[in-house]
Amino acid sequence: MTTFYIWQILGIVAIVLLVIFWKNKNAVWGGLTLGIIIGIIIAIFYGNGFDWHIIGKSAISGTILGFIAELLGKGSDLLKKK
Repeated sequence: MTTFYIWQILGIVAIVLLVIFWKNKNAVWGGLTLGIIIGIIIAIFYGNGFDWHIIGKSAISGTILGFIAELLGKGSDLLKKK
């Protein structure tokens, strides 16, 4: 039986979010991009050698934070209409 770790579950959630928000530019894809850039910087300067796991974790975190930002934007638009 395969055990799932939290980063594998969050990775699957991030991929699902990227598929859902595939059509246009939004905060989810921006979060992914920013997460990859920050992950590369951290992996180069602060890691013990170049570690791809740091880049993956920061990309996943950026995607989820981008989704939260997208939800906040949609919630704000909903409140403006009322």
